[in-house]
Amino acid sequence: MRDARTNWTSLVIDSPTERMGVDGFRFGKAKGGKSEKTADEDANRIWQENSMDADSDLVHYGALSQRRAFVLVEKGDDGRPVLTHETPRQVAVEHAQGNRRQLAAGLKLWRDDWTGNTRATLWLPDGKRHFTTKSEAPAFALRANELRGWDALALPNTDDGFEANPLGAVPLVPFINRRNRRPEGFAEHEDVLSIQNRINLSLINLIAAMKYGAFRQRWAAGLEVDEDPVTGAKIQPFQLDIRKLWTTDNPDVKFGEFDATDLRPYIAAVESAVQDLAAISRTPPHYLLGQVVNVSGDALKAAETGLVSKVRDRQRNFGESWEQVMRLSFKVLGDEQRATAYDAETVWRDPESRSISELADAAVKKSSAGVPWRQRMEDMGYTPAEIARMEVDRASDALNATPPTPPPGTQPPPTSLQAARDAKQQQPPTDPRTVIGRDSVAA
Repeated sequence: MRDARTNWTSLVIDSPTERMGVDGFRFGKAKGGKSEKTADEDANRIWQENSMDADSDLVHYGALSQRRAFVLVEKGDDGRPVLTHETPRQVAVEHAQGNRRQLAAGLKLWRDDWTGNTRATLWLPDGKRHFTTKSEAPAFALRANELRGWDALALPNTDDGFEANPLGAVPLVPFINRRNRRPEGFAEHEDVLSIQNRINLSLINLIAAMKYGAFRQRWAAGLEVDEDPVTGAKIQPFQLDIRKLWTTDNPDVKFGEFDATDLRPYIAAVESAVQDLAAISRTPPHYLLGQVVNVSGDALKAAETGLVSKVRDRQRNFGESWEQVMRLSFKVLGDEQRATAYDAETVWRDPESRSISELADAAVKKSSAGVPWRQRMEDMGYTPAEIARMEVDRASDALNATPPTPPPGTQPPPTSLQAARDAKQQQPPTDPRTVIGRDSVAA
């Protein structure tokens, strides 16, 4: 039974996760003399300092597989924000009454490897409290003002494990998957577990049929079988071996074999269940079955439409959480303007599979439609760091560009100074003498 399990649900989670990549952040209209581009660069610096290029995948995978994940925003020793991925096995939050976007409290409970004790940190908007216990199975009692087995953690320059919260808010940001199915989240594989169990059952039957029914059983009719003189048991007259030949002196003996069990119905049952799993989870069938023969690019793109739509839906939900992470990060830096920048936007990588020629052709058409160069580069999939480097290279190429050489026999275009001199020479000469006339008298 261990060998009769094929975990399709892992692919149901991996397929959307691998298409959810954050390229950066975009802020709205600049205020206070700070440019929009500077805000983007500062957010990208925070992102890179905390290695979120790699850890963001952990956040997305944790939310898709465990219903929810968390990002903790704290102030480091150097004053810069520190972002860490937290799992629901260690973190729990309580939402404010009537507001699912605002947190009233957050709790983290973990095992301290240095001391062997269990520690807990409780965040409140006005402060945070630290606790410790030596119990191997700690739990918080559901009684007000009572902590059984928990002690306040002694911290330097603090009383009773209390520490002020300079952010004035709970520094945990939840990433809840499929909140429309359940308020506390719904994992990607939860609605296909019954199908996965059905697949495993079909595989068990398939392996049992392969082991006990796929062998062609031989039979012999009219064969006299000897008996053991001591025990009276029948003696096997032949041994199944590819190197041996069965022979007998009795011309009336007949040999034959039974047909093996047909395995095609078992395989068809597995394939049918896999197709049901693909339809419900919106996973492309060629991801699961691996059968791609003479299929056009348009057909493959149409098969991935459901997956792309699912990824975009998750991006809208997780994008709000990442923007809240950035606002808390700027609050750590003391930038109140960006800490309340609710026009921030998460720049996601395109989840669709596009060829380079398609992207380049779309960029040319967008250029003729008046789309700015930077936006076209974002649409082509370049990261903000790559776009900034390309802007510098474009300016350098423009400065170092040499004017085109005119063809032989033609005059180079005149410069502005030469054009002014030519215009002055073409003006009619003026007479320096005074001319008395009607116009001069009127003047």
